[in-house]
Amino acid sequence: MGKENLSQRTADTLKKWIIDEKRYGFGEKLPNENELSEQLGISRTTLREAIRILSGEGILQVRRGNGTFVRDQIDQYAQGKIQMQNFSEMKITLRDLYEARMIFEPEAAALACKRATDEEIEHILKLGEECQQQLKIDPRGKKRIDSENAFHTAIIQASHNDFLSQFMPMVTETIERTLTMNFNLDIIAEDAYKDHILIMRFLEKRDSQAMKSAVTIHLHHAVWNEELPWEDE
Repeated sequence: MGKENLSQRTADTLKKWIIDEKRYGFGEKLPNENELSEQLGISRTTLREAIRILSGEGILQVRRGNGTFVRDQIDQYAQGKIQMQNFSEMKITLRDLYEARMIFEPEAAALACKRATDEEIEHILKLGEECQQQLKIDPRGKKRIDSENAFHTAIIQASHNDFLSQFMPMVTETIERTLTMNFNLDIIAEDAYKDHILIMRFLEKRDSQAMKSAVTIHLHHAVWNEELPWEDE
């Protein structure tokens, strides 16, 4: 079994323990890594990947220096409110999505520079390199979509802001809609490749202001290349 599948299966088991079996209540701290990985019969590396998955789903919260907690009821409710409706069923345009991302994503990226652990930064850089490879191989392919989504959402997650993390589905929807439009995708991919280099460099240097600017420019490039109406005419 591949590492990725094992991590997902571990995440599914933990989710079942929390939601179905209620072994851990809202706001409750999980056992430490050694104890929990032993209970699950997995390595700590696999456990960390599973925790990242559940953090992205809004089920767990990693608090630096304190451990991993089940989110409290307010966080669960907020996540449900955001994910309850399908974006495609709402009258939300691609412009709306990009505008919303421009409001929160550069700030989240700046926070990630300040708050991310060294391990998180290393993980994000690996995701970024994978995204760069997929941009070269097939900028229109599903693997490129998945890798781009993983890269951007990992940065938001590293902001360690629980509320901002609830908006990660918006990033996925924007990327998927952009590629579905099949317009200027080669230009978008070329700009994205260059933008990612800067984003990764500034994250590695923990330069929050430069990171904020790089993410803003990256989003503007997509808007320009899609020729979306931006200013009121």
